[in-house]
This record gives sequence, structure tokens and C-alpha cells, in this order.
Amino acid sequence: MTHRILMLLENNAYPTDPRVRNEAETLVNAGYEVTVICPKKGNMDSYEQYAGVHVHRFPAPPDGQGAIGYMWEFAYSTLAIFVTSISVFFKRGFDVVHLHNPPDVLVVVALFYKLMGKRVVFDHHDLAPEMYQVLFKRPKKIVHRLLLFFEKLTCRTANHVIVTNASYKQLDIDRNGVSAQNITIVRNGPNAKFKPLEPDLSLIRPDRITLCYVGEMGHHDGLDYLIRSLALLKDELNRTDFYCLLIGSGSAWEEVHKLALDLGLDDYVDFTGQVLFDDVTRYLSSSDICVAPEPANEYNNRSTVIKMMEYMAIGKPVVSFDLPEHRFSAQEASLYAEPNNELDFARKIEYLMDNSAVRDEMSRAGIARIQSDLSWSRQAMKLLSAYEDVFQYTTQSLPTEDVIK
Repeated sequence: MTHRILMLLENNAYPTDPRVRNEAETLVNAGYEVTVICPKKGNMDSYEQYAGVHVHRFPAPPDGQGAIGYMWEFAYSTLAIFVTSISVFFKRGFDVVHLHNPPDVLVVVALFYKLMGKRVVFDHHDLAPEMYQVLFKRPKKIVHRLLLFFEKLTCRTANHVIVTNASYKQLDIDRNGVSAQNITIVRNGPNAKFKPLEPDLSLIRPDRITLCYVGEMGHHDGLDYLIRSLALLKDELNRTDFYCLLIGSGSAWEEVHKLALDLGLDDYVDFTGQVLFDDVTRYLSSSDICVAPEPANEYNNRSTVIKMMEYMAIGKPVVSFDLPEHRFSAQEASLYAEPNNELDFARKIEYLMDNSAVRDEMSRAGIARIQSDLSWSRQAMKLLSAYEDVFQYTTQSLPTEDVIK
């Protein structure tokens, strides 16, 4: 019997999200039938079969701005996902609803199908309550409590919880009352396609060291810290022999771009916008040093960013702030600046600029770390193990009123 999985994804398109793509394709290759419902971005088709995955896309809402904007985005998307899921239910059917957060309000869709006997898997990507506190200067307690409620409701509804690291596992045990045996850590490992290429000479300035950032450019990702560090590298440390490629887009893009211009970095940075997967590996392979500027806060201190592993898989040394999950992921492949200290971040970049032998040693350490533990091939086995557990369970009862305690 072929088990059928319905994945719900609100905050990204498919196959743009690398974690969701890796998981979906792994499950398809293992014999599962996988359907993904996600927003439609750009010229994407409303339906396609991508690498064996059935992909249904709904028209994306405008990106939420402010609390009201996010509430509208989540409400619209949840309704669109629910309507699309009904169509999938009658056309193809499914046995498991696999929730990718954020937002955690997608649990209302899962609850409907759990009443019908379907199993639920919660893929805990992000800590929505902590992210809310980081993104808003004056967070409202009632909104924070509501986010905590939906996070706990999602965890209690799920037959199994998948998390990205040990910090998230411990939080779901302590805060959401999930049993340790019902949690599986599946890290954000790069897949086999992420490997070094020959440098593209058109991307290289012969007289400069090339720095590179790849990833989302949200307000919690630290691009403002990076830009100020680069300005200090230029103005305080008197270095003009660097050039930084900034690859990606997001809600902070315009603000960060303006900051770079205001600080006189227009000849030192290049904002490429979103690029194709093959171009990401081309840009990384052509760089000398990669950066992960996420600042220390309640969200980032517990979170793992996939860019760290992508940098390491390509064999690039990293400069990052000294955050617990950054240090666990990269180990000897990164230099760690004092958290949120932009001048120290600039000094760590300068040190690597001047020490090619150290860069080579860190490159080897990063590749070895990926191959020994963090590659997607190793994480895929953990995902499949989690699904073996899911299909051994009988449908659990719905959560009771203690979810609000």
C-alpha cells in the first residue's frame, strides 16, 4: 500500500524552500506519494508534477506588514490551503497532513482532517513566538500568548514532531509537553547537488577578496549588522580590497540596500536578488569567505540556518556571530565574532582575508563536517525513520483543554 502525504507550506513557494524540497523528494524516492500545497510566486503554474511531487499552488497574498498585515496574510493563506486541500482530498486522497510552519495556525486545517482519522506530522521550522518578539519593537502580550497557544496546539495535535535541532527538541519537550520519543531531529542538511564548481571568473574581481551572503533577507537575518560591519571594515580598518555578493530577497531588502548606499558601500556590495539554484552554487564557488550575520536574540540563539551548511558543503570558510546552534553546526569551519559586535565581525573577516592557509584549513573542516554528519543523505534516514514511527501509531485523540495552560 502506498502511503499518501499532504504537505502544507505557507511562507514559501515550492520548490524554492530547500528543506521542504529535500523532504518531499526523499519521501517520493522511498515510495510515498507526496502532494504539496503552497503559494504561487511569479510565473509558476497552479499545478505541476515536480520531480515526482504533486504541487498545487494558490495565488499568494501580499507579504504581511505589521501585526494586521500578518493576520490577514495568515488568514487568507489558511483558507486558500484548506480549500485546495479539499480538492486534493477528493482527487487523490492522503493519509498524513505534514505541517511546515510558520504559521502555526495551519493546525486548524490539520484538526479538520484528524477528525476524519488522518495522522498529523508537525515540521517545526521556526519559533513563531520568539520571531514575533524579535520583529516587533513593541510586541503585544496577547499576540505572544496567542502564538504560544497555536504552537502548543500544533504540537499536541501532531502524531509526531520533526525539529531542526536539539534546541527546538528541548523547547517542545519543556514548553509544549511533547514526549521525547515523539520528536525526531532532522537537520537542514544540503543535498548531493550542493557541491563546488569551478569559479566563474566573471564574478571575481582580481584585486579583491570576494565575500558572499546567501539566504533570506528578513529583519531577523542580520543584514543590517553585516552592512555596518562592512562599513567598519572599510572605514575603521581601512580595507578596500573586498567585495560582497548579497544573494536573496526578503522584507528587509530595500532597507538594507539603502543602508549600504548611505554608508558608502555602493562599490563594495552587489545585491543580486533571488537567483536560480545552479547560480547559488556558482556564486558560492566563486567566493573566498562566506558570512552568517544573524545577531544574538531569543529566536536566533535556538535556530539553525541552512546557509551555514550550504557554505560548508561548497568548502567555504565562514564568519558568524557566536550563537549556540551556529557553533554546533560549523564547529571549526567558522570564526565566531562576539555576539552583535559589528567591529569584531569586521576583524574576523579581515583576519581571514589575510590568511589563505587558515581559509583552506577551515574549508576542509567544513566539508568533512558535512560529509560525516550534516549532509542531507544522513538527515534523510532520520526523516524516513520518523515516518516509519508515524505509520505504526494509531490515530491519537484530539488535544484537550490543557493545551491552553
